[in-house]
Amino acid sequence: MAQAAETARTVILTVDDDPGVSRAVARDLRRRYGESYRIVRAESGESALEALRELKLRGDLVAVILADYRMPQMNGIEFLEQALDVYPGARRVLLTAYADTNAAIDAINVVDLDHYLLKPWDPPEEKLYPVLDDLLDAWRHSAYKPVPSTKVVGHRWSARSSDVREFLARNQVPYRWYSVEEPEGQRLLAAAGQDGQRLPLVITPDCTVLVEPEAPELAARVGLATTPTADFYDLVVIGGGPAGLGAAVYGASEGLRTVLVERSATGGQAGQSSRIENYLGFPDGVSGAQLTDRARRQATKFGAEMLTAREVTGLEVNGAARVVRFADGSAIAAHSVILATGVQYRQLEADGCTDLTGCGVFYGSALSEASSCQGQDVYIVGGANSAGQAAMYLSRGSKSVTLLVRGPDLSASMSHYLIQQIGEAPNISVRCHTVVEQAHGSEHLERLTLRNTVTGETEQVDAQWMFVFIGAAPLTDWLGDSVLRDERGFILAGPDLTADGRPPAGWELDRPPYHLETSIPGVFVAGDARAESAKRVASAVGEGAMAVMLVHRYLEQS
Repeated sequence: MAQAAETARTVILTVDDDPGVSRAVARDLRRRYGESYRIVRAESGESALEALRELKLRGDLVAVILADYRMPQMNGIEFLEQALDVYPGARRVLLTAYADTNAAIDAINVVDLDHYLLKPWDPPEEKLYPVLDDLLDAWRHSAYKPVPSTKVVGHRWSARSSDVREFLARNQVPYRWYSVEEPEGQRLLAAAGQDGQRLPLVITPDCTVLVEPEAPELAARVGLATTPTADFYDLVVIGGGPAGLGAAVYGASEGLRTVLVERSATGGQAGQSSRIENYLGFPDGVSGAQLTDRARRQATKFGAEMLTAREVTGLEVNGAARVVRFADGSAIAAHSVILATGVQYRQLEADGCTDLTGCGVFYGSALSEASSCQGQDVYIVGGANSAGQAAMYLSRGSKSVTLLVRGPDLSASMSHYLIQQIGEAPNISVRCHTVVEQAHGSEHLERLTLRNTVTGETEQVDAQWMFVFIGAAPLTDWLGDSVLRDERGFILAGPDLTADGRPPAGWELDRPPYHLETSIPGVFVAGDARAESAKRVASAVGEGAMAVMLVHRYLEQS
């Protein structure tokens, strides 16, 4: 039974231009192997190649290919030679007549033939099955690897390819990466009928080929929810970081019809963290991806909808309804809204960084790139917890990790436990009073020019990998003037709106705004996007839960 489960999608393919022989071969194969393998038959070399390409796109495995030698247009050796390009790991068998044995022997050198069978093969128990049993056993013990259902083909140093990989990874979508320079990448391109001029190429589990897909299309095709099931909700949560996930869990668990809208991937900046060690209840630490996955499953268990790759462009008041508008022109409405959009890392203004983003220069940890840093020198820009967590994670496989810090030390913004860990790591060094002045490289990052902010001295260092964790810019520009924000763009709420003792302009209720309520009644803010927030995972989750409590209070009085 275990073997049957393992080989449920594995194929044995047979091709013979004689319909009677083709049916006979398939019949004998099904009788012996039908419970464990799919038997696929074709009656020409061309149709068999087409079937192989389709199987390749679907991610199916092919264990054995049996081909008749004497076929018109394309004989068995010519077919197997082309089949070798599609499934190089499949075992190859040639069906021949006695007069063609010399051709079969020659084929051993041409297509690395595994066996040839003389026709007729009756009885199959003596002449067919023992041969195939040995070949299948050899195939199962070979280096074949069942690949995940989604495949990505692209250039190693490509910002767009990096974006697609990061999107899939952060949304917990299993995928397999193939460089276009590798033979398997070329085979997938050929199977998809593409020449590689437009990349990345994504092949979904249902064989759909996506060329240079944008996030909404990619999300929909790999099974992520992108369309709301209703037009009106009790609560819309905008942003899927810790604050948004916390709000979704508490909102849905307390009976509110809740939908969470995320523009890229749930987890926010915390979801990119390799390890969070000071979050309550996880004494051994927890990765951002693990914490995010658990929170997402928890929210959906209580009935919250999770929409991915939906960009919100506007917030409007329509009577008692709060209307959330999307980039595609559609909208949803709700009694209340929680803004949990979080922040993003500020862009490094050094010359050359913009052109090399995604090609050696990355913002955030970009964990999908970590495996490529093995044995290499890595530079990290920033001195807060996120930079420290990335340094510890990348130091496991990198030759060296250098933290570039503008300030005099790490104590200003990094937790004490991280400072201690960095100090004990033999391959991590910290360069204080140091900034990046220029990034150099043609197709990818090759060197950095560093400047000492005290002495003004500069030096160039070889570098292929730089991860940037500087500052925090709130993701609130889309709000425009709809809610009050401070000069840096962070959302004002509660007491910050009534510092002079008066309610904010346009406030029409008799009561002052609740603690996390914005300048629009019924619209609340939680997490890093709020002015003067703590910028910690635990506080963001707490604010998400508190915002739901205040939503209940608002709804009761409305």
